Amino acid sequence: MTLRLAVLASGRGSNLQAILDAISAGTLDAHVVGVFSDRPDAAALQRVTESLRWSRRPKDFTDRTGFDAALADAVAACQPDWIVCAGYMRILGGAFVNRFPERILNIHPSLLPKYKGLHTHQRALDAGDTEHGASVHLVNAALDAGQVLAQARVPVLPGDNAEVLAARVLTIEHPLYLHVLQLLAIGRLRAQAGQLQMDGHPVYTPLSLESAHS
Repeated sequence: MTLRLAVLASGRGSNLQAILDAISAGTLDAHVVGVFSDRPDAAALQRVTESLRWSRRPKDFTDRTGFDAALADAVAACQPDWIVCAGYMRILGGAFVNRFPERILNIHPSLLPKYKGLHTHQRALDAGDTEHGASVHLVNAALDAGQVLAQARVPVLPGDNAEVLAARVLTIEHPLYLHVLQLLAIGRLRAQAGQLQMDGHPVYTPLSLESAHS
């Protein structure tokens, strides 16, 4: 099936561009039906035509609930199969998440459940970890706590700082996200009633990037 993707982004949109490139190359059977941002100046918005852009500033709303409701209404109008968080820097409220249960994906730069939240690369270095990576997970109302669908790993090398490690993780983020979306598009990967299924069988541990190729 051709996936209808609504993309949430706050920054430059490198993951969004990777998705658009894969669609153009014919390696991802999907269509981006809208790009939504909490920052009207986000570079990600410029990667799609104006008709696909939606942006509002949270400070223009009286409270978080109002912003989340407006965002949810705009996303719902596009009738997406999946909502893809691609560098979206606001925490989605419970009302938004509950409106799209088990249909919101996020990519997080750590091997969850390690290092939820910010500054993941420095925290991995401070802990003396020998490997680091990225995780694609379902979004629920708790921060970075939804079921992890897939992970990819990179080594932590002597002399690494947070910037160097972040760049190494970024090289696996794009292919990891794309492989999850490809598995969803061809129907091999499903998330039903809180349980990840691969080819119709329950999966209790995250897929690796290598298994996504199989």
